[in-house]
Amino acid sequence: MSSVLDQLKTYTVVVADTGDFNAIDEYKPQDATTNPSLLLAAAQMPAYEHLLQDAQEYGFNHGSSPAEQVTGAIDKLFVNFGVEILKKIPGRVSTEVDARLSFDRDGMVAKALKFIELYKEAGVDKERVLIKLSSTWEGIQAGRILEQQHGVHCNMTLLFSFAQAVACAEAGVTLISPFVGRILDWHVANSAQKSYAPDEDPGVKSVRGIYNYYKKFGYKTIVMGASFRNTGEIRALAGCDYLTIAPKLLAELHADSQTLKPQLSAKEAESVEQTKVSLDEKAFRWRHNEDQMAVEKLSDGIRKFAVDSAKLEAVLKKRMFGSTV
Repeated sequence: MSSVLDQLKTYTVVVADTGDFNAIDEYKPQDATTNPSLLLAAAQMPAYEHLLQDAQEYGFNHGSSPAEQVTGAIDKLFVNFGVEILKKIPGRVSTEVDARLSFDRDGMVAKALKFIELYKEAGVDKERVLIKLSSTWEGIQAGRILEQQHGVHCNMTLLFSFAQAVACAEAGVTLISPFVGRILDWHVANSAQKSYAPDEDPGVKSVRGIYNYYKKFGYKTIVMGASFRNTGEIRALAGCDYLTIAPKLLAELHADSQTLKPQLSAKEAESVEQTKVSLDEKAFRWRHNEDQMAVEKLSDGIRKFAVDSAKLEAVLKKRMFGSTV
């Protein structure tokens, strides 16, 4: 019997949620995604020293002040990791815009275009890159601009509410990343129930609902479940368009030889009772605001990614100038 991971790959595109090249080599995903937290860890590994050295040199050569030099180095570091990852996968890599720009539409667009420019300089076509943006209203509108005006593909991250999913689909973004495990975390922390069977897992149920809605109404946006806490959640979403999985869980799936059956299908979604929703900014903000879990997890996620962005910035400052000041 083939492994659960191999079986999963027949139903779902498997994406590696890591900046570790060794894990990508071992589990051979179609795509890979990174974020500031993953790159912060990877940037402190001796194996990737050459990527940091190159990023530093770029920063020194393309900035007129220390602040510009550090910013340039960080941008180049993100792209350097992306370029290396693309050598090991057949699909696309996701590169994340700084979470501190989450409420700055134009700032996100500018940073995304800078990434695309750096990838082009490295010989990578924009078709192989997904730009990750926070799923705030501003982030979703940045995604709309990038997709429609620049042909840049976007991956909307930190997605927790149905309102976010609807707005992303209406904006025509390429892909969304609903966070399964963080939804579960919130419910465990805020209710008397401390464990859930996979089919009752609130994160799993959220992604299933979004998937069925998209397929029912013919949206082309890809649904990529993310942020898993256990393999039960992954098995319960077999058949989802994409799933992005951390190396630890990829290893568990690889070691498991049970039979895996798809739990989601576009054909079955057609028969699900759904009402189509359309959201302008005011309707989006109200509907999202009514979901306490989503409001808290979105703000918490932005803060945590921002902290790791600042830490990565401090690492580069210390390397380049001998100080974090």
